[in-house]
Amino acid sequence: MSKPIKKVVLAYSGGLDTSVIIPWLKENYDNCEVIAVSGDVGQGTELDGLEEKALKTGASKLYIEDLKKEFVEDYIFPTLKAGAIYEGEYLLGTSIARPVIAKRIAEIALAEGADAIAHGCTGKGNDQVRFELTIKALAPNMQIIAPWRTWEMKSREDEIAYAEAHDIPLKISRETNYSKDKNLWHLSHEGLELEDPANEPNWANSFLEMGVLPQDAPDVPTYVKIGFEKGVPVSLDGVKMDGVSLIEKLNALGGANGCGIADIVENRLVGIKCRGVYETPGGSILYKAHKILETICLDRDTMHYKELVASKMAELVYDGKWFTTLHEALAAFVDKTQETVTGEVTLKLYKGNIIPAGVTSPYSLYSEEIATFGEDHVYDQKDSAGFITLFGLQIKTKALMEQKHKKA
Repeated sequence: MSKPIKKVVLAYSGGLDTSVIIPWLKENYDNCEVIAVSGDVGQGTELDGLEEKALKTGASKLYIEDLKKEFVEDYIFPTLKAGAIYEGEYLLGTSIARPVIAKRIAEIALAEGADAIAHGCTGKGNDQVRFELTIKALAPNMQIIAPWRTWEMKSREDEIAYAEAHDIPLKISRETNYSKDKNLWHLSHEGLELEDPANEPNWANSFLEMGVLPQDAPDVPTYVKIGFEKGVPVSLDGVKMDGVSLIEKLNALGGANGCGIADIVENRLVGIKCRGVYETPGGSILYKAHKILETICLDRDTMHYKELVASKMAELVYDGKWFTTLHEALAAFVDKTQETVTGEVTLKLYKGNIIPAGVTSPYSLYSEEIATFGEDHVYDQKDSAGFITLFGLQIKTKALMEQKHKKA
């Protein structure tokens, strides 16, 4: 039997869901104490006034935890090194933020002696899984409260009505009711006209926040040079930078040039297809640069196998299985592949395009002397005949067998 709920730690963003959850928890759990926790993963001004709002709606206190450095170094960069992209397009902006936030929430819940952790994730989404798998890994005995599975509200419109009835201040209205998730890495938009994939996004509504549409970008390209050490970006245009600052700068440059906008229909973990518009300007630049650098630093077998690992890694991250043995093992493989992924990549940003403009590495496997179409003294083209004879032997053997049986 579950013990009485007297103290709850709430994953708090100040958005629509968590704003109404505080009074709902107090109404439905005998006026329990609600401690709100917000993880700062680069939401920027979204955190302004958060403490006042949390306390006004019934929280006893609010933790605002600065997780940006940890988010970048322990979650974003390992995923970048893996080349993990979900279903070929989604750069996992929400997925990689959830485990770092949930980890800190679990730590605070244990330190506060809380009876339960609550979150505002819907029963239709992926985030409920991501939060709860992290909690199960780090606080396995903690009770979890997920109001969306039990309360009478069935839509965001119902939540807005509840908020209005309880005098809860909101920054949205029924007309601007996009579901958004923002952090240092990306900004996602879901809902309203985006729920019908037949509709073009309402670009005229100017819901983009991290950049401009490609057609509105400057007519002159912007060049950037990104330096990597063992797969990790460490410099921009020759200037050493910490990870947070580097991503912020690339977000500004990429956004100004209309880069990193993706309109995607994806397969959610729970079996539902959903559509969203994602802004990932800096991330799109880094993924492109890292991939280009790997083309000259990794051998063929390693690169091809790593592509398989990247797909599985993306699935694990998307599914919230960060704190698992398989994720840890695949991350170790990735780290081994990155030992020589060091060098500089130059890119041209132009009206939404991220165009290669040069790559160098002290560990490059590219040999101009061997690859040239001109005369060389390294590669004897006669050697290819014996190679093809052996490489194609099984094909020839099968063909001869079939030929023999046809004659019979």
